[in-house]
Amino acid sequence: MSEPRFPMKPFPPELIERNVARYATLRGSADAYVDSRVPGCLRKKFNLIGLGVTENETNPDLLPNIESKANGFNVGMLECEHGNGTAPHAHQTEEVFMPLVGTWQVFWLDDGVERSLTLEPFDMIMWPIGCYRWFRYIGSGKGRLLTIIGGPDAGKVEYLPDHLAAAQATGIKLNADGTITVAEAQA
Repeated sequence: MSEPRFPMKPFPPELIERNVARYATLRGSADAYVDSRVPGCLRKKFNLIGLGVTENETNPDLLPNIESKANGFNVGMLECEHGNGTAPHAHQTEEVFMPLVGTWQVFWLDDGVERSLTLEPFDMIMWPIGCYRWFRYIGSGKGRLLTIIGGPDAGKVEYLPDHLAAAQATGIKLNADGTITVAEAQA
């Protein structure tokens, strides 16, 4: 009998259980990104595992729900109501969107021309590095979208300049280092 490629190691249930993120107890925040309060961009971000892909680095609700380190990727989920999504943005890594609940319209800039297509649950799209993309939930109830970002360093999100001005007017400021400062939401 040949030897296994990977040596056998103990993986007790308590170790494996630390690698489980249960939906009922997920931590997340509606103030993860600079555009989080801009009309049409209201959403909740859940970092599930891996690189902390968020601009609000001081909010403990945005730490990955699975504490074990994952090298070179981030899996997250966004949740929002009809008509909401993100502002146009780009990353220095690839990104994948897969609707889990509801129908989503995804947009991108093609040499300055806005294009779009519709994704149904479990459809998937992979965005190339540097492609400005965004999405809107067009279903009913709350929609949920799985996001996967690759690479050893996800970097910070790049936005179009006019969207940054709209975000700052809501009380969220983008700092020079790519993090955000969040003022208390106005009642």
